[in-house]
Amino acid sequence: FAQTQDAALRLAAACAPRAGLGSGPDSALRIIGSQDTTPRSLFGSSDLLVVGGGTASGVQLGQQFFVRRSVAMLDRRAVGFHAVNTVGWVRIAAVNQTTAIALVDAVCDGIMIGDYLEPYAEPVVPAAASRADRTGELDFSDPGRVLFGDDNHSTGGVGRFMVADLGTARSAAAGSRYAVYRDVRLPGVPLAYVGEAVVVSTEADTSVVRLTLTRDAVTTGDLLVPRR
Repeated sequence: FAQTQDAALRLAAACAPRAGLGSGPDSALRIIGSQDTTPRSLFGSSDLLVVGGGTASGVQLGQQFFVRRSVAMLDRRAVGFHAVNTVGWVRIAAVNQTTAIALVDAVCDGIMIGDYLEPYAEPVVPAAASRADRTGELDFSDPGRVLFGDDNHSTGGVGRFMVADLGTARSAAAGSRYAVYRDVRLPGVPLAYVGEAVVVSTEADTSVVRLTLTRDAVTTGDLLVPRR
């Protein structure tokens, strides 16, 4: 059972959202269709996907890639980070100079034309991400904030993955633990405890956290207080 649980957690971590800017890298390889007798724009685990790049773009037989989709903000005036959904990952099964054929290894959501590829890396899930741990002294001097979940969702519950504005630049690392608090914005009322979160992966300015305990839905703007 433990091995099954660990595998499920690794799969969920691999499917977790990321933070992005814009619609994805201009140079990224993208899904342009599938090997099928009828044109479609939505694909799943049984499809052979056509990638708009081949050996001339550095694609090699057997390479694996995450398939990701940039999610536009509802408010078109909004700036800054937004969600990048991980919709699956693929493996290159055939390639020529200009195009490649990819087999779908796993799906997190429907894959669509225009989704882009990023190099695959096997997720390494820290042990702390599988359980809630409320030990350690809280440091309220420099809290982070919850940004969003997949599809830019503003709320999440226990077991969900969300993006935070804590990255390696602020000493966040895989396994770092945080208590989640909320400022209810009432004079004289202290911060309200909401739950616990653990960093699963980091980039320079953002990280992906897993919510390991919640007493209410965690929402965009909630504070992440380090446990030292």
